Amino acid sequence: MWPLLGFSILAMTLIFERGWFWLQLHQQQDRFILQVLDIYSRQPQDAIARLRKHVQFPIARIFLAALTLEKGTPDDFRLALESAAQGEMPLLKRFSTVFDTIIAVAPLLGLLGTILGLMESFSSLRIGEAVGESANEVTAGIGTALVSTATGLLIAIATLLFANLFLGLYRRQRAAIEAYSGRLELLYRQYYRQYLSRQGRQ
Repeated sequence: MWPLLGFSILAMTLIFERGWFWLQLHQQQDRFILQVLDIYSRQPQDAIARLRKHVQFPIARIFLAALTLEKGTPDDFRLALESAAQGEMPLLKRFSTVFDTIIAVAPLLGLLGTILGLMESFSSLRIGEAVGESANEVTAGIGTALVSTATGLLIAIATLLFANLFLGLYRRQRAAIEAYSGRLELLYRQYYRQYLSRQGRQ
């Protein structure tokens, strides 16, 4: 039960951390990025300055990695966006391996506790004393031993529900990054064509 208690505390801590992380993104990031894209279409430097003030958002860091290139071509810009996005993916999937481990190991630990409890209960049972006080002790011991299996399953089920929720949010965020990056790339191509046109007139 002690390892199961440790797993339950670890799972609750990580669930709270991930829940707070995704809540912040859901409440603020989309509105912020739409504002940045609107500003960039008119004043690119103002958009970059605004992004630098909100680097807590993964997509802001992705945009900055591309927008701070010195006279990069559209192909360079796309490569910078894709590389930065790949670098942010581990942060968005943070603790997923830990969740998978808890989901897999918690039921096994519960089963192990039950088996050890049953072994201890039956070791106290003597032939010829199955009826009476000894049998009652064995029955009580079996009931106690099954608690660890139930606990392990409860921990695994609760962790699985939240892990799947966070996985869905990760996929949604990944799709949003791709969509917003595409819009920014289109704006950058327009800006780059205007830059080349000005250079040609000079």
